[in-house]
Amino acid sequence: MSANTDKENKQQLEDLVELIPELLQSHQWRLVNEAVRGFAEPELADLLLQLDKTERVLFFRCLPRRRAAEVFSYLDYEHQDNLLDDLTDDDTRRLLTDLSPDDRTALLEELPAKMTQRMMQLLSPEKLKEARQLLGYPEESVGRLMTPYYISIRPTMTFAEALEHIRKTGKDSETFNVIYVTDDNGKLVDIIRLRRIILGDPNTTVGAALNYKFAALSAFDDREQAVKMIRRYDLNALPVVDSEGTMLGIVTVDDVLDVAEEEATEDFHKSAAVAPLEMPYSLAQPSFLYRKRIGWLTVLIFVNLISANVIGAYEDQLMEFIVLTFFMPLLIASGGNAGAQSATLMVRALATGDLQVNRWLPAIAKETFVGILLGLSMGALAFLLGLYRGDTAIGWVVGLSMVSIVVVANLIGVILPFTLTKLKMDPAVASSPLITSLMDAIGLLIYFGIAAQILFK
Repeated sequence: MSANTDKENKQQLEDLVELIPELLQSHQWRLVNEAVRGFAEPELADLLLQLDKTERVLFFRCLPRRRAAEVFSYLDYEHQDNLLDDLTDDDTRRLLTDLSPDDRTALLEELPAKMTQRMMQLLSPEKLKEARQLLGYPEESVGRLMTPYYISIRPTMTFAEALEHIRKTGKDSETFNVIYVTDDNGKLVDIIRLRRIILGDPNTTVGAALNYKFAALSAFDDREQAVKMIRRYDLNALPVVDSEGTMLGIVTVDDVLDVAEEEATEDFHKSAAVAPLEMPYSLAQPSFLYRKRIGWLTVLIFVNLISANVIGAYEDQLMEFIVLTFFMPLLIASGGNAGAQSATLMVRALATGDLQVNRWLPAIAKETFVGILLGLSMGALAFLLGLYRGDTAIGWVVGLSMVSIVVVANLIGVILPFTLTKLKMDPAVASSPLITSLMDAIGLLIYFGIAAQILFK
């Protein structure tokens, strides 16, 4: 049923792409708005991108102001920039006014400096002050993410007075299910759910219903902290306070989901030794992709040179025992795979808060035990392969090498993310290509070291 619905929606959107240009050319503005009434804002953002430049501007102007702002917020920054170039100053002024503060801040910090300056000049004094305040916080901080639109009540109010206050002041709030209780100086006292106010005795005071236990963010916290706390406390929004506890705004779950997606994308890029793109791949030019990828690939060339030098140092012995070359790809690939597995588990556990940096010793102990089990299992198989391709001595060289390489790879995979985290670096840098390249050199040293003890005498 869901598949049929998706198929129908797709067909309806395709029909709309053909219908909208005809309505725009015949100046039937009212019919344009009626035609898109049943579609969600993300779908209209996709539709907007399929229209040509002139049709795009006309279509955008046909939308009600609030809806136009919502559609605009679903566009990528590159497409937002292009659309702003096509709109008049009046169109842009209305759009910036209708955008939520957090979306407006995100737009302004992504635009080129000259474009940002132009946008700031179009804002009203009140909106300009709001934008400057949010842009004053560090990049990737909670302060850039928050919105100042929330509902606050006083602890001295009765539930009846609180509901009346919410009706009068809550129309611009991004969330209603949680109400923030502040004192006369704006300091956050507690939070209370709207459900409790609605269902409670109208004469009960707000203060009597509080337990004074709540979670809050600092405006200077990293935005990843917002992701962790929203997930931990299972809330739709979290309050943001200054150093004295004064309420500044809220961070909502929709913004946090965007952050979580961006952070996950960055980690995926780093895990493949690619510098974060900071834009959709579909919009990236080849020259930009080249710059993002060449750096780590160049570094890994020099790491791999160590492997080449190790092989060169044992060239004469390899000529004598040529069968050893057969097992080199098997051993170094197994080490790289085992190390990458261990590193991936550690990076993810650190990112989600499942593991703390100060818990490194139990993690190393656990992975050492796991590495021994994996090494013995894979070493037994490698011994049989060595026995089949060579003799008993070759079997022992290959088997012992496999055990040693897997154990060492597992240890490097767990130690490297903890070390990088301790050095205030992103543990995602402990990527599969880096672990694999390191294990190429280390694995060959282990392999030839064991072979020297058994064969090269």
